[in-house]
Amino acid sequence: MSTRDIVFVALFAALTAALGLFPPVTLPVVGVPITAQSMGVMLAGALAGAVRGGAALALFVVLVCAGLPLMAGGRGGLGIVMGPGGGFVLMWPVAAFVIGYLYERALGTLTVWKEVLILVLGGVVLTYAVGIPWIAAVARVDLAKAALGSAWFLPGDAVKVVLVVLIARAVRRAYPTLRAR
Repeated sequence: MSTRDIVFVALFAALTAALGLFPPVTLPVVGVPITAQSMGVMLAGALAGAVRGGAALALFVVLVCAGLPLMAGGRGGLGIVMGPGGGFVLMWPVAAFVIGYLYERALGTLTVWKEVLILVLGGVVLTYAVGIPWIAAVARVDLAKAALGSAWFLPGDAVKVVLVVLIARAVRRAYPTLRAR
C-alpha cells in the first residue's frame, strides 16, 4: 500500500468513528441501535474504493474489538460483535469492499440511480442478509421477528443512501479518488 492508500484507510476508519458521535437510537424489539456509522461504510466504498474502503472498515472493526469505544454511544469491545448487532458490524468491511468494487466497475457510466442501486445492494441488502439472521440467533427470536424488527432501520438507511450519493458525487467532482477497474 502506498502512503496515499494508508491515509485513505485511516481517514475512512476515523470518519466512521466520528459518525459514532451522533447518539444511537436503540430499538427495543431487536436491541440493535440505529446509528449514522453505516453511512461511513457506504462513503468508504464509494470514495475510497474496494480495497481501501474494505481495509478502512476492517481496521475500524479490529479497533472496536480491541476495546476502543468507537461505536455510537461510546461502546467498544468484543461484546459489540458478539451481541445482536454483531452481524451488521462484521459485514461492514465486506460491504465497503463490495460497494467500492461496484463503484469502480461502473465509474465511467455512473448515474444517480446506479449509485443508489450500488449502495442499496452493498450497504443495505448485504448487511441485512447477515445481520438479520445474526439477530435471530443471538437474541433467540425467530427470523421473521428479527426481520420485522429490522424493518425500522430502512427509513434511516434510505436517508443515508441519498446523503451518500449527494456527498460522493460532490467529492468526486472536486477530488476524484477512484480508478476504474
